[in-house]
Amino acid sequence: MRARFAKLVGLTTLSFGGLSLMGSPLIAAQSVVPGTGTKIEVAGDDFEDDQWTWYPQNPKSSEEDDKKSRLPAGFSGNQRWFEGIKRGHPDVVKRIETPPNGLAGSNGSLLLQTLQSGIPGRLSHRQMQDDFVANVVGPMRGFIPVSRKPSAVCRVYFPPFEQWEQRSGNSFGFRLACRGVPTRETNSEFKNDDGTETYWPGFFVWHTAANPQRKTEESAHFILRGGPIGQELRGPTISRDQLGWWTLGLSCSPDGAVHYYAKPGIDDLTAQDWVSSQHPYGYRCTHFETFFFNIINQDDGRSWSTPWVIDDSSVYYNGPAMKPAPAPQVAAPGAIKRAPQKAAMRSR
Repeated sequence: MRARFAKLVGLTTLSFGGLSLMGSPLIAAQSVVPGTGTKIEVAGDDFEDDQWTWYPQNPKSSEEDDKKSRLPAGFSGNQRWFEGIKRGHPDVVKRIETPPNGLAGSNGSLLLQTLQSGIPGRLSHRQMQDDFVANVVGPMRGFIPVSRKPSAVCRVYFPPFEQWEQRSGNSFGFRLACRGVPTRETNSEFKNDDGTETYWPGFFVWHTAANPQRKTEESAHFILRGGPIGQELRGPTISRDQLGWWTLGLSCSPDGAVHYYAKPGIDDLTAQDWVSSQHPYGYRCTHFETFFFNIINQDDGRSWSTPWVIDDSSVYYNGPAMKPAPAPQVAAPGAIKRAPQKAAMRSR
């Protein structure tokens, strides 16, 4: 990707193939490359354990739609992942052999796919989504302040278009849960006792199905959530020859901004992979909570989502060493009856 910068009315414009994203030059100057600093070894996952197991606790949650969380939530045996109780977990959470051209030495990755993404036992015939949430708050004993320049990085496998759900709309999300101070009036229902509000910036992947009548070809592009008033911003196009592995990263800087990075391939992110810097929804970020994935489909009982594969997800911070909790013991089958509910985040 080649970035072209231009100054226009005090804004920095980053152009990808004629598409533009805007952000203050000052915000962009303080951007933090995701993956910078110290890796938190007790958060994230490389999926190399061939005994990696997911324990669903069906029926899954659908709190957002019918106010029913149906606890306990699903969880992984290594306790690094949990079902999002706002919407529930993907129907397929399975360790698989790493797809071709993955990271050197990687033998395992994680397949995420869903069919019944709405209220259990009830079809909505609408676009719905399930959530797969990383447990960062538990092992870190709390949230990471932005003074530590926290970031999350993951590798994501984009399958051939022939394997995508044949629907136009969002298909996948990689996002953060953040706490921030609003810089404008909000009507948020996610207010915290410390005066902050929780919000969820990040990447979506939009798929456009081929339309022979309009003579349009199948395509995909990133969408950034979001701009300073909550608007979604169109990001880089994902061309057919760029399908395969991508490296995505999100970071938070001490000025309260969120920074978006993406590149095709598996190499570590660099400053050249910057996509945008924003204060999403007008929030000034104060703390990084966790990261999570959205798996999205048409909730009609027939349309499986695109089979998304993730690998090598990790969290980083900067500055003096932090003291996380000891790594949790891996659960044997039947050993854990309930997931630690603090980590089953209400993502949005």
